[in-house]
Amino acid sequence: MTTFSMRDLDEALQGCGQKSGVEIWRIENFKPVAVPIESHGKFFSGDSYIVLKTTASRSGSLHHDIHYWLGKGSSQDEHGSVAVMTVELDSALGGRAVQYREVQGQETEKFLSYFKPCIIPQEGGVASGFNHVKPEEHQTRLYICKGKHVVRVKEASHFTVTFARSTLNHDDVFILDTESKIFQFSGSSSSIQERAKALEVVQYIKDTYHDGKCEIAAVDDGRMMADAEAGEFWELFGGFAPLPKKSAVSDDQTAESDGIKLFSVEKGQTEAVEAETLEKELLDTNKCYILDCGLEVFVWKGRNTSIDQRKNASEAAEEFFRSSERPKSNLISVMEGFETVMFRSKFDSWPTTSTVAEPRQGRGKVAALLQKQGVNVEGLVKTSSPSSKDEPKPYIDGTGNLQVWRVNNEEKILLEGAEQSKFYSGDCYILQYSYPGDDREEYLVGTWLGKQSVEEDRASAISMASKMVESMKFMPAQARIYEGKEPIQFFVIMQSFITFKGGLSDAFKKYIAENEVPDNTYNAEGVALFRVQGSGPEDMQAIQIDAVSTGLNSSHCYILHGDSTVFTWCGNLTTSDDQELMERMLDLIKPDEHTKAQKEGIESEQFWELLGGNSEYPSQKIKKDGESDPHLFSCTFSNETLKVTEIFNFTQDDLMTEDIFILDCHTEVYVWVGQQVDPKKKPQVLAIGEKFLEHDFLLENLASETPIYIVTEGNEPPFFTRFFTWDSSKSAMHGDSFQRKLAILTNKGKPLLNKPKRRVPVYSGRSSVPDKPQSRSRSVTSSTDRSRVRGRSPAFNALAANFGNVSTRNLSTPPPMVGPMVRKLYPKSHAPDLTKLAPKSAAIAARTAIFEKPKPTPPQETPTSPGSSEATNGAETAEDGSMSNIKEEEAEEESNLPTFPYERLTTESEDPVPDIDLTRREAYLTAAEFKEKFEMTKSEFYKLPKWKQNKLKTAVQLF
Repeated sequence: MTTFSMRDLDEALQGCGQKSGVEIWRIENFKPVAVPIESHGKFFSGDSYIVLKTTASRSGSLHHDIHYWLGKGSSQDEHGSVAVMTVELDSALGGRAVQYREVQGQETEKFLSYFKPCIIPQEGGVASGFNHVKPEEHQTRLYICKGKHVVRVKEASHFTVTFARSTLNHDDVFILDTESKIFQFSGSSSSIQERAKALEVVQYIKDTYHDGKCEIAAVDDGRMMADAEAGEFWELFGGFAPLPKKSAVSDDQTAESDGIKLFSVEKGQTEAVEAETLEKELLDTNKCYILDCGLEVFVWKGRNTSIDQRKNASEAAEEFFRSSERPKSNLISVMEGFETVMFRSKFDSWPTTSTVAEPRQGRGKVAALLQKQGVNVEGLVKTSSPSSKDEPKPYIDGTGNLQVWRVNNEEKILLEGAEQSKFYSGDCYILQYSYPGDDREEYLVGTWLGKQSVEEDRASAISMASKMVESMKFMPAQARIYEGKEPIQFFVIMQSFITFKGGLSDAFKKYIAENEVPDNTYNAEGVALFRVQGSGPEDMQAIQIDAVSTGLNSSHCYILHGDSTVFTWCGNLTTSDDQELMERMLDLIKPDEHTKAQKEGIESEQFWELLGGNSEYPSQKIKKDGESDPHLFSCTFSNETLKVTEIFNFTQDDLMTEDIFILDCHTEVYVWVGQQVDPKKKPQVLAIGEKFLEHDFLLENLASETPIYIVTEGNEPPFFTRFFTWDSSKSAMHGDSFQRKLAILTNKGKPLLNKPKRRVPVYSGRSSVPDKPQSRSRSVTSSTDRSRVRGRSPAFNALAANFGNVSTRNLSTPPPMVGPMVRKLYPKSHAPDLTKLAPKSAAIAARTAIFEKPKPTPPQETPTSPGSSEATNGAETAEDGSMSNIKEEEAEEESNLPTFPYERLTTESEDPVPDIDLTRREAYLTAAEFKEKFEMTKSEFYKLPKWKQNKLKTAVQLF
């Protein structure tokens, strides 16, 4: 087989594709000439181009996509020449690249995604002698825009005296670019998403052709002359007149072929391959083939084909387009073993093991050359060894507040203390978790479905969890988690997680009784074997497995108990960290019990007797599926049918508020729901995620038990937003997608925001470790440098958050919690001293002085007693200085409460005051001491509970 190396390429192409990014060459006199980065996205209709997209995967390997773009004015000879160049470039890059033929006006969405928001090809080219000089006078142009996710822009008409009204229609969006103003005309039948995407093109035209200085006007189909901007628009069309109701006629549609046809290519000639079904076995590794699918045409190149065979196949494909009168069809060329999902999906069957493993990349040119010659380069290649650094990051705060319920028929039973992290495989559980995010409180509601659980309990768990989310106005992210497929976020939340065999629910017991299945529910006095795993004290698990020796693994540590004896077993491949985790889990499973340590290879007879004898067992570490590069899909779901469209090179702006999107990360799937989605579709969101797993659109062998997260717009958790460059203000804006983008355009890029809806919850604590103090047991309290401390009263937390973070959260009334709260009144960790936090700066002291200024006495003020101060104040000073009437609620009587020194009211006090309301410790301070401890600004004052406002009013004599 003839090889083709990088040095055989044209000099302009040598050294390309070595780092992530886009590289472009224009073909001039059948030679590639590099296009500078500042000119990327500018194409001329008389030219042809090569575009190379290099992407670095999570594993570090480089993937290449090669596109050759053919302008409508480029010659047929140039088409053939650039097609051959891409074959040579692919071969020099290793032969694994996917090649795309892009025709002006019919570009693939992947190609257009490199140049968001659009490309607008200009007239002229090298062959015509066009010198690409920017015209001195602005030319008025009318563009037509098509597309919901990527926009195809085409010039609709040339301007003379006026435009022809017939160029407009009700189905599309048009952009009229004049010297002083850009108009967007939205056909009445165009979608909101199309209008929003067209506004991105308006922004592009404004920045590119007007230096960002011109007016923007939106004109709706049917708006009359009474509107000044509409009248100005219609003047350029000879005056207003209703458009005909006929649909737009498109000349861009590609002809459909009669089904899928396969052709083999021999010496540049094509021959049909006859077969009843399309099977992968039809493809010979020594040949090239053309697969005609109508809208797309594929070239498949066998691994053993020569460079000349591949060139002949590409030239045959070009001839195929000309002879079949489909010059605008797209061509995608793939190599055996590196076929695209779209290509594989055209076959009736495609074996999952047919893909070729990527060769290991040598370090530097020497290693690459030696590897090519068949020399072992193992010593020159960096090898990656598993370590804690390779563990996925959770992107979730593990110091939050957890509640867990076990599902029993239609009821949920709250679990207390350490029982929160002990699950049974035959049961289902619901968890509710709140934790601090970057700028707000985050919520997560999840269901955990055991492997042995029955369908009745699973349905109840999902139904009750959904109602919990709905009761909290869809603020929480919702997770559906199966045993054995738990994501890292779940383990970080649970911290010390134990899974027992069997179950406790009535439905599970009924099932095993009716089916005469042995009840293997965990018995603390019986024989049980646990495999210990995890990455550290904040993420460790003990999983009960069958108590047989074949369940052992040299890469893990185990706990075995039975016959009043407890054994620990450490494989020869375990580390000291693994053994430390085992010791910690032992404190939870068998605390205060004497243990017998076993080392692999020198076990006692009693140990093997408990396991039923010594048998062969594996030594390889149990591998978890790694997170792959994420893929974003837009979804439509109706009549139990799911249709998806992949969004390439996605950004946050691709998430349209009217739509539902799926983010596929292989190890977990996120379903994102926009605020403007039809409410009738929201109950179907989980079914959409399950359908996605069932169809496995990327043919990546997704398991049906893959975790599914449901995320609503405006409530995206950090472990979702990490896949984007995220701006939370965008999801907090008013209106639909079009209105939001128009607001940004007309407000100089500043989003118009909704008022924040987040509210700080009442915190609860949890205990997930034994109560006895042990040096190796993990603390579950938060760090001392955090102003938010578990177990504090809500008022105490609110004040601490204010002084610890000047950018304050919304401290209004907490949302209703769906279950009883669990609170630790005296956490073991030391709380921050507010006396040290309060003097934040001189600025706060200055702002506090506002409260100390006496209020001017009204001309006729009736003296009142301190107890009736609420009645005499009909208005309060608002944050902006204006007076606003506030309807006072019935205040609590504080004057009758006894007072105590501050030192006796803190949780660290050695002499705490007995028999007081622990959630309102501040109410027992004297007025002077209360004022001293809790000075604050006006905005902070009005966020306090009424009883605390009253206390401060009396203390400061503000009112």
